[in-house]
Amino acid sequence: MIGYIENYDPDSQTGVIKGEEQPYTFHLDDWVAQVPPDVGDDVNFEAEGSVARKINLVGAYLAPPKAVKYKYVAALLALFLGFTGAHRFYLGFYKLGFIQLAVTAATVGYGALWGFVEAVLLFGGHINKDAKGRPLK
Repeated sequence: MIGYIENYDPDSQTGVIKGEEQPYTFHLDDWVAQVPPDVGDDVNFEAEGSVARKINLVGAYLAPPKAVKYKYVAALLALFLGFTGAHRFYLGFYKLGFIQLAVTAATVGYGALWGFVEAVLLFGGHINKDAKGRPLK
């Protein structure tokens, strides 16, 4: 059954799940997910009377995010256009891209060093996610 956590008290480790317009009580011992419960979390559970058992986050069943941006495109943008923050714009870090562009303008071009360093980090795999947390291809 699908529901959501209506309330949870970490001190007593108990809470209430609202599912199909009916409340179900639960204890942390019936929690399967590796992260602690939080109010508003969507959960999947088995109902035994008015008690919820084998509770797991619905998000735990979702597939991991798929890569949509290319690491080498971002690295080449950083290498050749790093002074403009183009690689950060490509990866979706717009605020950081504008900051990088401003630093380059304020330092009369020394911001290009920032782009070079990030190109090395991208080629080395140390920057490996886009702004939405998806891995790079």
